[in-house]
Amino acid sequence: MEKTKMPRRSEAKLRDSIIPNSDTPALILRLDTNIFHHGTLGVIRSLGRAGVEVHAVLEGEHTPASSSRYLHRMYPRRPDMRDPQALLTSLRQIAESIGCSPILIPVDDAGALFVAEHAEALVHHFVLPAQEGTLPRRVADKATLAEICRELNIPHPDTCEVHSSRDVEAAIRRLGLPLVAKWSRPWLPTPGRTTLVHTPDEAMALFESAAGVGSLLLQRCVPPGRTVDWFFHGYFDASSSCLFGAAGRKERAYPPEAGLTTLGTWRSNPRIESMSRALARELRYSGILDLDFRYDRAADNYCLLDFNPRLGAQFRLFTDRNDVDLVRVLYLDLTRQPVPNPRPYYDRLFLVENYDPLSAAQQVWRRKLGLLEWHRSVRRVDEFAWFAVDDLRPFFKMLSRWLRQGSRKLVARFRDFRLRLTGTSRPSGPTSASQPGVPPERSPTR
Repeated sequence: MEKTKMPRRSEAKLRDSIIPNSDTPALILRLDTNIFHHGTLGVIRSLGRAGVEVHAVLEGEHTPASSSRYLHRMYPRRPDMRDPQALLTSLRQIAESIGCSPILIPVDDAGALFVAEHAEALVHHFVLPAQEGTLPRRVADKATLAEICRELNIPHPDTCEVHSSRDVEAAIRRLGLPLVAKWSRPWLPTPGRTTLVHTPDEAMALFESAAGVGSLLLQRCVPPGRTVDWFFHGYFDASSSCLFGAAGRKERAYPPEAGLTTLGTWRSNPRIESMSRALARELRYSGILDLDFRYDRAADNYCLLDFNPRLGAQFRLFTDRNDVDLVRVLYLDLTRQPVPNPRPYYDRLFLVENYDPLSAAQQVWRRKLGLLEWHRSVRRVDEFAWFAVDDLRPFFKMLSRWLRQGSRKLVARFRDFRLRLTGTSRPSGPTSASQPGVPPERSPTR
């Protein structure tokens, strides 16, 4: 059955219907060094198209999002901004240069935690949601999230925090193999991604690599599969009432079955929607959140895997039939304008162009996806993360940087292969991931 496409409307009409008063500027804050974070561009376009003056703290002009026609001004992120006090000073200076108090929108974990924990100092210069300062860190930490789920009786995979080799052995005996290994604090640099562990030796090696980067968690593996991975995005006002909330299904992810959404669909799922609203209400949460779930067929329930106290990168999937999305709801609520009732656009598809071919290629190789099926899914996409007819430069800049990074990785792997053949070790020196504009080897922010 063919979907009904949303009607095209002029920019002037969009401004009148979405955000009647767009006088308050917005400042996007991203502390993650991944220049391919498509959620940043999504915020710029969402508010910029509605007539809002959008500013952003980014790495520099090599960042694809910096070339968007909807970005009013970019502020390069300096190395000293890694220090909290220096970052506070920089943000105050940016607010003063803008000339009024803008809405501050963090788009990654580190930024969201910083804003929540320094709200008392920032509120004099920015418009912020009324959040309890320590709550975002509690829910973002995967170890404390497991405790919260036990207290509130929220389905969550059995999780063991390991501090010694004996803990690793005990976790394997208790949970069995395979296990999911993850780091409790995803906003810190980690030695790897969330990993599926098949043997005790793999678990021990990961434990040894985790020294100094936060606790390693070993978690019961909820069986992966097609149609079992879901997510919920919502915006909650100061009284924890959900002004906008929607559930989506991961059709494809990168890495497959464990990473960020590369193809997502807006679906009706009353169980996830009800559970998410109840959780936010119990925690007295306000602001934007992004929750990840996996359906456990054996227990017939949806297990909460992650609680991200910030905007999800694929938030533009949930653009309703009035062209309202989470960022626009946040803007309307914080500027005290009426928020329209959502008009869901079920079966809407959102695709991330630079990651989805990688996910599809792996699934085709494993014979879990056919080339014709992948082609049909791409043709049905309603919105792309990077490509937009009215804003082409970020797409071509992303493509150029992406191909450049890919070629460097191929060259590095070819050199490693040659060194292994000749039996010589690779000379020490900076890796490609430490070069300007190249994101570190870590999972992209969802």
